[in-house]
Amino acid sequence: MLSDSTERDRTIARARLQFLTHAEPPAQIVPEGIRNSWQRSKYLGVGTDEVVVPYQPDFDRESRLVRAAAPVLDRLEQALAGSDASVIVTDRKGWVRDRRVGEKRLSTHLDRVHLAPGFNYAEQFVGTNGIGVALEERRPNVVLGTEHFNERLQNVSCAAAPIRNSVTGRVEGAMNLTCWNGPARTLMAALVQEAAGDIERVMYEFSSSHQRALLEAFQQVSHYGDRPVLCLGQDLVLANSAASARLTGDDHRLLHEAAAELGHAPRSRKEVQLTGGGTVLMRCRQVNSSAGAAGYLLELAFSDLASGGHRPRSGSRTRTEQEASRPWPLPGLAGTDPAWNTVSRTASRCARDRTPLLLHGEAGTGKSALVGAAHALTGAASAPAVVDATAARSTAGGDLPTALREAAAGAGRALVLRNVDAVTPEQGAAVAEALEAAAAQGTWIVGTLHQAHGVPEPLRRCFVEAAAVPALRHRLADLPALVDCLLRRVGADIECAPEVLPLLRRHGWPGNIRQLDAALREAAAGRRTYRIELRDLPPSLHSAGGRSLSAWEASERDTLVQALLAAEGNKLLAAQRLGISRTTIYRKMRSYGITLPGSG
Repeated sequence: MLSDSTERDRTIARARLQFLTHAEPPAQIVPEGIRNSWQRSKYLGVGTDEVVVPYQPDFDRESRLVRAAAPVLDRLEQALAGSDASVIVTDRKGWVRDRRVGEKRLSTHLDRVHLAPGFNYAEQFVGTNGIGVALEERRPNVVLGTEHFNERLQNVSCAAAPIRNSVTGRVEGAMNLTCWNGPARTLMAALVQEAAGDIERVMYEFSSSHQRALLEAFQQVSHYGDRPVLCLGQDLVLANSAASARLTGDDHRLLHEAAAELGHAPRSRKEVQLTGGGTVLMRCRQVNSSAGAAGYLLELAFSDLASGGHRPRSGSRTRTEQEASRPWPLPGLAGTDPAWNTVSRTASRCARDRTPLLLHGEAGTGKSALVGAAHALTGAASAPAVVDATAARSTAGGDLPTALREAAAGAGRALVLRNVDAVTPEQGAAVAEALEAAAAQGTWIVGTLHQAHGVPEPLRRCFVEAAAVPALRHRLADLPALVDCLLRRVGADIECAPEVLPLLRRHGWPGNIRQLDAALREAAAGRRTYRIELRDLPPSLHSAGGRSLSAWEASERDTLVQALLAAEGNKLLAAQRLGISRTTIYRKMRSYGITLPGSG
């Protein structure tokens, strides 16, 4: 008679074979987490009979994760000596960083299937396995024998749990326990979760030590004078007012990267270009704690301050200058770019004073959203009434002046005339009269259009002030904040993987924030994990081609991008899957301006 576990293995194996050979979803007897992983693995085209994974022999063996895991793995290695079990730690992307094995036969098998330091065991490469599922779903899991997607892994069972940063909550890696199939395999989950918790506690101790060292270094330097000072750690940013007023979150990232490049050289200097276009000369020194390198202390000299002090000291700036440099938050919007701050302040002031305002800027830059937010800031209970001159003109029997007169007017109301430049000369006088009548009742009048010089002559007297709304490509420093703001509208728990933002920055965004919003919604709807990955973004974002494409060319470009994403940028593998040569892949990529991470 077969044992219950043996019979279960055979049942799961039959369900897997049926799933691979038919289009139907996996049978319900398969655990839900395994079913979901099988479907993701099949969609990604992961192989079932050979383990083909990328290899990176060079990695930081002194990283905080590796150093925190070492004492835990040392203890487990002693406890598991001679047993048929191994413990493995990976980083957040699935790269194996350390491994300890209890017996030689298992070690040989793990080497054969590349479950060893330097190799990547993310789900996208190996299919269903403990490490891959734990990182995809951000929760502990157990994958037993035949539940593995790849046949080469089915004679072992594994349990894995994510390792989280106790300060930020971010997943830093995974702890995995792998052993031969046997009766004790279901008891692995508790051990691996306990080990992951131990590593998290060591990492927290490191963080505390690092933060104390950084704070002490920052206080020692910032205590003297008012020069800009910035302290950067993995989970901590400290800046005095002279630095924080001039730097964005993107600037912090650029400065951190520049500091890391300087390495251990004492008191090194380097000039760095900031996201706003200016430059800063930084003097950098590494800050160490009892737990190792904690971060960097940067003393800064901005380009307009380093040339002999032509700019007044911060203490002598006028009140107007100080006010103008501060961010001006509006409800539901995001950004601290100077041009965006200026138009936000102007719109808010005009809304408060009921001053007629003309907003000009490219389509999709957020003109209507800006008006709505500025109007809401006054405490208004109703949204602005919007009349589109283009729509009124294209509607049979449409009468723009009548539509404006019928819009709700009065104190606490706002009236927006969109596409002012679409008002015909014949309608100009009547439209101006309708706008003036609404303004006389206390209505805030706003006109929007693409270019300020497109306002018909009779309407010019209707608007007292004008302001430009910057295009997204001119305020890319605001991109992280905009992405967070737009994703909150889609779902509270959605975020972008770290490699997504650099790709978004490279795009030209001709459709501005409206196009960004559409791209994020599409990516969020099609994502396969809690966060948006590169593979989830619309194919058009991976192409930098400037020419207009035909429908057939756009389809070919999208197919090519999707194949490259599925192959993690491996051109040879993508070419094989598409049935074309790698030379053709390179030629098509150049033609469409496709840039993707990875190599092949």
